[in-house]
Amino acid sequence: MIAEQPIFKPATFAFLRDLRAHNDREWFQANKPRYTEHVLDPALEFIRAFAPELRRISPHFRAVAKPVGGSLFRIYRDTRFSHDKTPYKTHVGIHFRHDAAKDAHAPVFYLHLEPGDCFMGVGIWRPDTATAKQIRQAIVAKPHVWKRAVGGKFASTFVLGGETYKRPPAGVDPEHPLIDDLKRKSFLGMAELSQRGVTSGGFVGEFAAMCRAGSPLARFLCEALGTSF
Repeated sequence: MIAEQPIFKPATFAFLRDLRAHNDREWFQANKPRYTEHVLDPALEFIRAFAPELRRISPHFRAVAKPVGGSLFRIYRDTRFSHDKTPYKTHVGIHFRHDAAKDAHAPVFYLHLEPGDCFMGVGIWRPDTATAKQIRQAIVAKPHVWKRAVGGKFASTFVLGGETYKRPPAGVDPEHPLIDDLKRKSFLGMAELSQRGVTSGGFVGEFAAMCRAGSPLARFLCEALGTSF
C-alpha cells in the first residue's frame, strides 16, 4: 500500500540548506542527529515504500533500503580528484538501478532532492561509446518504436535532457530525420518536481506514476542493450 503520510518534510530541506552554508566536518558531526532524523531515515523509508510500486513497473529494477551500497547515494563527496574539497553533498540522490547496472550501463529511475532543484529522471546518463552506439543503432533500426517511447504520456511528463554533440557521432547519417536524438550524449528523460509535492502525503504514488510514464524509455533502452525490462 502506498504511504499516505508525508515522508520527506520541510526539515529535510532545512538541513540541506544549512549544510550548504556550513559544509565542513565539524558542523556535520555536531548536526549528525539532524541528518539521520531528517535526511537518512526518510530516504530509507521512501525507498522501502516505493519498492512494491517498482516491482509492479518492472521486476528487473531494485529498491534497496541500505545506508551504504543500496539505492541511496552516500552524502560524502569523493574529493580526491576535485578542486572542490567540500566534504558533503548538499542534495539527496536516490537511484533505482537495473539488475544489469552492476556489470554494464543500464537505465535507472532517479530522484534528486535539493533546495530549489528537485527533479526525477529515467534513462541512461552519459553511456560509454559502445553503449551509446547500441542505442543509436536501435533508434535507426526502429524509429517508430523510439518515437512511441518518447511520445504520449512520456512527452507530457518528461523532456529529453542532457548535452548533445555539435556534430553527428561517427557512423550517424547527418540527414537522418531523428538526428537531434542521435546526437544526444545521454538518453534521459527529466521532470521537475516541487518541494511542496515532495513533502506531500501522496508523493510515493506521484513518483510511481511518473516512473510508469517514463517506463517506455526504460523499456526501449533495455531492449536496445539486450536486457530484460
